[in-house]
Order: sequence, then structure tokens, then C-alpha cells
Amino acid sequence: MTYTQLAITGVLLAVLNDMYLLRTKLVTRRIFWVSYSIIIFFQLLSNGVLTGLRIVRYNGEVIIGSSTPVDGHPPMFGDGRVFFAPVEDLLFGFALVLLSLTMWVWLGRRGVQRTPTAGPPRFTSHSTDEK
Repeated sequence: MTYTQLAITGVLLAVLNDMYLLRTKLVTRRIFWVSYSIIIFFQLLSNGVLTGLRIVRYNGEVIIGSSTPVDGHPPMFGDGRVFFAPVEDLLFGFALVLLSLTMWVWLGRRGVQRTPTAGPPRFTSHSTDEK
């Protein structure tokens, strides 16, 4: 599979998981999209640095667009790129964020660690109390 096919598959699986498997339906909520707009800003910033400076390079045969640099750098926009990064990176980022938040909401609804605790584990024992 190409990077593009994997990215699209990841988005589809994350959305199906959100809407039908775990039924958290985050993509239908305004707060999700507001939160995601904050996240995508930083994703674009970090991806832009990594791909714009050619620290990370992509094979043009497996992404939308090409990997041919213009003046030593990939294009900032166009040729399948947004802020230097391939559009597939945005798709993968979306899938990862959605999957993480879906799991967080789903586990929270089931009461997994509703009361946050800090420090070492506390074992409660009614028979021996340390004072």
C-alpha cells in the first residue's frame, strides 16, 4: 500500500470507530473541531519545519504530488503539500488525534480513573492502618 492509501484507510477506520464502534460521535461535535484547529496549527508547524528543512523526506511515488525539491526545498503549497508537508501527514494526524480522543471519551464514560490520583499506588486495607 502507498502512504496515501494508508492515510485514507487510517482516517476511515478512525471515523468508523468514532461513529459506529465506540459511538462517541466526536466528529459531530463543535468542540472537537475547535480543539482540532488548535492541534492542526502545531502539527503544520512541526511538519513544516521537518519537511521544509528536508530533515524528513518522502518518496514521490507513494505520496500525492512529487518529492522533487524546488530550490532545494519541497514546495510550501501545491503539489500535494500544505506548509511543506504531504497532505497524507495531515490525514494521519487527524486519524491519530481522533482515535486518541475517542478512546479517552469512551474510557471516561466507563469510569476508568474518574478521580485523578498522584504519587505511588495506594493500597487500602481496612485491617491494618498505618499511623
